[in-house]
Amino acid sequence: MQLLRFGRDFHRDEEIILRDHLSVERTRLSNERTLLSYIRTFLYLVLGGITFIQLDDFYNLKYLGILSLILSVIFLIIGIYRFLLLKKSLKQFYYKPDGDTEE
Repeated sequence: MQLLRFGRDFHRDEEIILRDHLSVERTRLSNERTLLSYIRTFLYLVLGGITFIQLDDFYNLKYLGILSLILSVIFLIIGIYRFLLLKKSLKQFYYKPDGDTEE
């Protein structure tokens, strides 16, 4: 799973200066934090949805639980999509592909 691998999977392009390189690293870390917040929201919505579905006394809340489960899946898909999109953009604009490294 190379797309979801966390850590230093980029190769530094020698044309950018240190300030720009650090800016890219901050953006990468911010991207990972955002993905984790989407996952946290997904988990909270799943827990809330399951809780609403299991309430026996309030039948009308089951619809709210189902809506919460559907929204949780949508949040997870949006989070993963945004993470992969920004990661691809960072690789495209600031880093050379793996095949172009010269040693």
